[in-house]
Amino acid sequence: MPLTQDAELRTLLEETRVIALVGASDRPDRPSYRVMRTLQEHGYRVIPVNPQITGEHLHGEFVFRDLSQIGDPIDLVDIFRNSAAAGEAVDDAIAAGAKAVWMQLGVVNNVAAARAEAAGLKVVMDRCPAIELARLGIAPIA
Repeated sequence: MPLTQDAELRTLLEETRVIALVGASDRPDRPSYRVMRTLQEHGYRVIPVNPQITGEHLHGEFVFRDLSQIGDPIDLVDIFRNSAAAGEAVDDAIAAGAKAVWMQLGVVNNVAAARAEAAGLKVVMDRCPAIELARLGIAPIA
């Protein structure tokens, strides 16, 4: 079952240090652009993933084509893709050895969530980590 309880979400956010953001945008009017910045301001290392802007830098981080290129351990994969495309991102997160997947607001893919859980990943759907940080009153990481 996807995580829904405040205590579960708090634990996940407090244990997370490295976030790969799939669907990162270099456009300031896009939610993923703002969420990436907010997560960085809370002390997370956020690694942007977007094949259309691979090789550029976004908020000081190199943009990767896909999760397999990153090479560093990933605690959480934040998915800014539509519900149908989230399945591929979840499969990539499993292959990359991520500990959790977080599907953004409006993104629900129960089949992909079940695959992630079967592979031992924690799953959050239809929520935004930036909103949850504020709602739960989680202070920035030192």
